[in-house]
Amino acid sequence: MYYVTGGMPEPVLMWTEARDIPAMQEALSGIIGAYERDFAKHPNISEFPKISMIWKSVPSQLARENKKFIFKVVKEGARAREYEDALQWLTDARLVHKIYRSTAPGLPVAAYDNLSAFKIYLVDMGLLRRMALLAPTAFGEENRLFTEFKGALTENYVLQTLITQFEAVPRYWSQNNPPYEVDFLIQRENDIFPVEVKSEANLTGKSLRKFKELFPEQIKLRVRFSLNNLKLDGDVLNIPLFMADHTDRLIGLALDQRNAAPLNNHPA
Repeated sequence: MYYVTGGMPEPVLMWTEARDIPAMQEALSGIIGAYERDFAKHPNISEFPKISMIWKSVPSQLARENKKFIFKVVKEGARAREYEDALQWLTDARLVHKIYRSTAPGLPVAAYDNLSAFKIYLVDMGLLRRMALLAPTAFGEENRLFTEFKGALTENYVLQTLITQFEAVPRYWSQNNPPYEVDFLIQRENDIFPVEVKSEANLTGKSLRKFKELFPEQIKLRVRFSLNNLKLDGDVLNIPLFMADHTDRLIGLALDQRNAAPLNNHPA
């Protein structure tokens, strides 16, 4: 139901108190409409159409298998320099989250940003679902057409909670030939942790393995979110999606357990 309602107070209230799905849908539409009306109030009025087009393109951007933001999805022939101010306004207003591609797990994280490659996520997954015109019933159906976007919703959900727990905005990592992609990189204190997001219980993780092969000395722990139970399997911490708000604490516990493990192998 959180995937359906998102975290905005009014839509949540419509569901938790009255179980009223039409009212919840209307509340989400009202919030989206209010945001869109605000676009015309604050920036230079000439930027309004660009802000609106970028905002409305986010579901389409995330529905693609490669979720890297492409300006041509906003408008045919669009160039980055024409739209970057509008995108920055949405980012500064915290209506979207801009996640840069990182070239390596190093510190400071900004030094490894590829400024021309990034993904855009919405501030709230309920708004994302509503803007995508995805009916609440889709979550109770085995709909193959929904599979790709369910992954995007799950990434948006995980990102929302990571942003509140860690000081640095998460990044992501990818490479081509052959293609590998780690959904997020998070900085906790002076360590970087690769994060994989699964919307199901399927735990194949080729990209996490590849990342560890490429950067074996920098990675103390790999993190995976899925529908599976909480488990520390070697250096892979599986966190059930419903426990995403406890990521910081769970990483700390996992590191303590891994650091203590060699001591436990010694005879008493």
